Amino acid sequence: MAPMPSPQPATTAAAPITHYENFPVASWLCPPQLRTPIAALYHFARTADDIADEGDASPAQRLASLLAYRQALQQAAEGGTAFADWPQVFGPLQAAIAAHQLPVQLLHDLLDAFVQDIEKTRDGTGYANDAELLDYCRRSANPVGRLLLHLYGVHDAHALVESDAICSALQLINFWQDLSVDIPRGRYYLTEAARTQFGVSQADVLAQRQTENATKLIAACADSARASMLKGANLVHRLPGRAGWELRLVVQGGLRILDKIAALDYATLTQRPVLRAWDFPLLLWRAARM
Repeated sequence: MAPMPSPQPATTAAAPITHYENFPVASWLCPPQLRTPIAALYHFARTADDIADEGDASPAQRLASLLAYRQALQQAAEGGTAFADWPQVFGPLQAAIAAHQLPVQLLHDLLDAFVQDIEKTRDGTGYANDAELLDYCRRSANPVGRLLLHLYGVHDAHALVESDAICSALQLINFWQDLSVDIPRGRYYLTEAARTQFGVSQADVLAQRQTENATKLIAACADSARASMLKGANLVHRLPGRAGWELRLVVQGGLRILDKIAALDYATLTQRPVLRAWDFPLLLWRAARM
């Protein structure tokens, strides 16, 4: 999943999250009046991600749990209370849906993406081309941006396009950052068309061989993600106050990860670059210059 800003936990939120996040530095900029609904969205997405990805459950068990999770979402959206398994998630989320008229289909889109992750991992399949991969991003990442824009009261079509460009970029950056982690877990995001174009065999990818052609392939993927990020970056000027500054840091965090990938000569089949605390001053300086 593409990263969300890590909000300060609401009093009704789940236990503190300990997962690595690319962009926790933006959390303190979250508009105070929106921290509770943003926390509710964060914990909804994080819990679904854990169902899909953590522990030793079988694919069938994960799919069954996500189906129950989807049914709980529908109950919450309809004002019901049949979500006893996840009250810490759906209690706050139900309040956020009611208070802010959140578009529930976007939450279902996120669950569709988690289901797809499970099925593709189970079957050991990847993506044929960029169109398929971006369609996955449309459901796995873009809903996050659209939900946040809804909370910020920004609804114009151009802003939505820019948000989608940023969120898809964040998802793609996460893919190219995490190749060394995802491939051993059976998740493949380097598309068949791209591998063919650069002469990289699936065997090389599975063996995590950082060949010259693999390096060129990852570099091209990173360049494409950067172009998508820059396409949407002007959105930071459309958001008011703290929300705009939060997005500046998120955008710069994504671009910084791309810088780190480039500094490794795109060798992310074997290494995973991450943001460190000492990156924050640079992110803040770059954000101020946007």
